[in-house]
Amino acid sequence: MDNERQVRVFKNGRNRAVRIPVEFEFPGDAVMMRKEGDRIIMEPVKKTGNLIEWLRTQEPLAEDFDFDIAEPPPRDVDL
Repeated sequence: MDNERQVRVFKNGRNRAVRIPVEFEFPGDAVMMRKEGDRIIMEPVKKTGNLIEWLRTQEPLAEDFDFDIAEPPPRDVDL
């Protein structure tokens, strides 16, 4: 597989777009894009799981907190 290929740039609404040839295809449906000088670099977004899965792996928090949280005064509400 070659690591270089010329492709056409086209307008898509107010944006410029390029079709990614199948040999350069990324897994998933999102990429990170950054600009370095005249180059535009795209990298696949690595899936990291979700927050719920991560929270299940964490140790429970201690119930005793050493600070007092003051309740804010109630605000007037105009109904």
